[in-house]
Amino acid sequence: MNDQQQRPIIIRRKKIIKKHHGGSWKIALADFMTALMALFLVMWILSMSSEKQKQSISEYFRTPLLVAMAGGDRASASTSAIKGGGDDPSHSAGEQARIDLRRETRPADTRRQFNNLRQRVEAEIDRDPVLRALKAQLRFDVTREGLRIMMLDTETKPMFEIGSDTIAPYMQRLLETLAPLLNELPNEITIAGHTDSLPYAGGERGYSNWELSADRANESRKALLQGGFNSDQLLLVMGAADRIPLDGTDPADPRNRRITIVVHTPESAAFIKRQGFFPQDQQAEPAPIADPEAIDPSVVDPRVSDPPSTKQSSK
Repeated sequence: MNDQQQRPIIIRRKKIIKKHHGGSWKIALADFMTALMALFLVMWILSMSSEKQKQSISEYFRTPLLVAMAGGDRASASTSAIKGGGDDPSHSAGEQARIDLRRETRPADTRRQFNNLRQRVEAEIDRDPVLRALKAQLRFDVTREGLRIMMLDTETKPMFEIGSDTIAPYMQRLLETLAPLLNELPNEITIAGHTDSLPYAGGERGYSNWELSADRANESRKALLQGGFNSDQLLLVMGAADRIPLDGTDPADPRNRRITIVVHTPESAAFIKRQGFFPQDQQAEPAPIADPEAIDPSVVDPRVSDPPSTKQSSK
């Protein structure tokens, strides 16, 4: 009993060591941010690359590693020393044709070109102090038919003399500034003149708003040509009088006196050229050409300098 009383009592306690959770989450976050930054960098490079460069990049990633190491130049290349030929095996002929058609008529590219042209025009106007005062009279709209540029009239800053087709000097300067910018795109353009609803004293039987709007559109055409505009891109020059007022305006509003230039998309220009031709007309027989000898010699085109010579009948 004495020995048991003298034996020391030993209490064993489990020591709990608190360990730090470490920085593994920091490494995971750093990897995620690096991958995200790389993604944004790739997207930025692709947005700045041309179509040819994108095709080269696509071909690079599609090319098998063995072919690339052996000196092949595309996904369809062979490791054989004899180069083969034929169509691209990755596309059938019809599918490739659809892809090419989409590249030719891509709406996003056309809209981007029109927006770039609009920015160029606005930049040129901002550089010129005279034209900068006309900035409030300009409107730009990218529509389904193309880029529409409207030059509006005001009481204090008219683009033409009242009731006349005499163009103001600053309007002439504006059109001459637009001319080289319009040449940067191969798209065809139309020019339309518009007036307000105030009639002439003689009504529409004499010189009216129809003639005035057409004459102003034609003077705008001459100003563009004087600025160096390529006349081959000109599709149509017309006068609309007061029949197409601006939305939300009174027909007598001076802003309806305007010149509208539309840079057309290829589809819109083709639609204008097809006007007046119906499917049945394409199958119809062509009209017979008049006999040159039957032309009345008294009727001579004033645009022809030398009148056509008439043949003497021999008896």
